[in-house]
Amino acid sequence: MQFLDAINFSFPLLASTTEAADSSMVVAAVLLSLVVIYFASKVGGELSNRIGLPPVLGELVGGVVVGVSVLHLLVFPEGGTDSSNSLIMAFLQTTAGLTPEAAPQVFAAQSEVISVLSELGVIILLFEIGLESNLKDLMAVGIQATIVAVVGVVVPFAAGTVGLMTLFGIGAVPAIFAGAALTATSIGITSKVLSEIGKLNSKEGQIILGAAVIDDVLGIIVLAVVASLAKDGAVDVGKVIYLIICATAFLLGAIVLGNVFNQAFVAIANQLKTRGELVIPAFIFAFAMAYLAAIIQLEAILGAFAAGLVLEETDKRKELQKQVIPVADLMVPIFFVAVGAKTDLGVLNPAIPSNREGLIMAIFLITVAILGKVITGLSVFGQPQINRLAIGVGMIPRGEVGLVFAGVGAASGALSKPLGAAIIMMVILTTFLAPPLLRFVFPDSSKVATESEQLIKD
Repeated sequence: MQFLDAINFSFPLLASTTEAADSSMVVAAVLLSLVVIYFASKVGGELSNRIGLPPVLGELVGGVVVGVSVLHLLVFPEGGTDSSNSLIMAFLQTTAGLTPEAAPQVFAAQSEVISVLSELGVIILLFEIGLESNLKDLMAVGIQATIVAVVGVVVPFAAGTVGLMTLFGIGAVPAIFAGAALTATSIGITSKVLSEIGKLNSKEGQIILGAAVIDDVLGIIVLAVVASLAKDGAVDVGKVIYLIICATAFLLGAIVLGNVFNQAFVAIANQLKTRGELVIPAFIFAFAMAYLAAIIQLEAILGAFAAGLVLEETDKRKELQKQVIPVADLMVPIFFVAVGAKTDLGVLNPAIPSNREGLIMAIFLITVAILGKVITGLSVFGQPQINRLAIGVGMIPRGEVGLVFAGVGAASGALSKPLGAAIIMMVILTTFLAPPLLRFVFPDSSKVATESEQLIKD
C-alpha cells in the first residue's frame, strides 16, 4: 500500500523484530508506552481545556514533554535515538529483567507497533471528521465562503512554498509539504470561540465556518497530493495533475456512491443483531475506502474521510457518530502524542548557531500563516458593512488539521528536523493566538449570545 510506504511501515521488519525479541517484553513495552501516551494526553488535554484552549493542543504539548524534547519516555528510531535513550527500556531492564543485548530488538518492535497504532488513529480521525462534515452544508455555504476558502489555501501555500525555496534553499518537495501545512483551518477551534462571543450566527461567523469546512476538504486533497509526491522525492507535473484529478474524482465519486449506498448500509445494519451491528460495518467500509485510496496512489486518510462523508448521509448518522467517538477517544490521542513525542524542539534552540536557521524558518512560517489567512477577509465582496478583519482572523488557527500535515510529513521523511519543528511551532502559535484575537477584532464580543446562537451552542 502506498500509504504504508509513505510512513515507512515494514510489516516484514515488524515480524522479524518480534521474532528476534521476547514477545512478552514487546507486549510489556507497548503497554507501558500506551500508559505514557494516555496519561500525557489526558493531563495535557485537561490543562489546555481549563485555560480555554482546545484539548488537542494539550495532547500535542503532552507528547512533546514525554518525547525526545524533554523526558525521553516515548522515543522513536527515526528520530536518531536508540534503546539507550528510552526510559521505558531502562525501566524494563530494571523491573522486568530485560537484558541490554535484547533491548534494541524490543525497542524496534515497540516503536513499530506504536507507529502503526498512531497511523490507525489518524485514519479514524479523518473518518470522524467526514462523519461531521455535512455535504448539504458544504454546498450551501455560498460563493463568499468558497472564495474565502480558496484564497486561504492558495495564498499561504504559494507564499510558504516559494519563500522556503528562495529564502532558505529548501528542496521542492519539503517546501511544498510545509506550504501545504499552512493551508489548514481548524473549524473546531473557530466555531467554539464564535459561539462563546455570540457571533456564531453572524454573517462573519457563517462565512468563516463555511470557508473552514471547504478548507478542510481542499486541505485533505492537497495533503493526498503532497504526501504522494513525498514518496518519489521529486515533483512531476504530470503526476501532480493526475493526483489532483484522482483526489477530486474520488471525493465526487464518494458523494455519488452515498446516494446509492446509504439505504443498503442501513438495511445491512438493521439485519445484524450482535454487538457492533452498526459501528463494525462502518469501519469495514471506512478501511476498505482507505485501502482503495491507497492503491490508486492517494492517501488512506482521504479514503477514510470520503467514507465518513458517505455515511454522514445515512439515517443512522447520529447514532454512528456517538458510537465512533469512544473508538476515536482511544486511538486518536496516540497520533497526536506521537507527533509531539517525535518533535525535537531542541533544533530551534537559538544558543546553538546551527539551529538558528530553523528558528528563522519558524518565524517565517508563523508570519505567512497569520498574514496568509488575514488577507482572506479582503476577498469578501458585496458586503460593505462586514468585518473583513474578523473573517481573516477566524481563519488563522491550524489546530488538529495542521498537526495531521506535520505528522504525515514527518513520518514520510520529507521534512528535516528543523523544518518539522518549525511547522509544529507554527501550529501551536496560531492555535494559541486565534481565540484572544477573535475576541479583540469583534468590538461587541462581550455581549451575551442571542437565543438562537445559544441553541446552536447547546
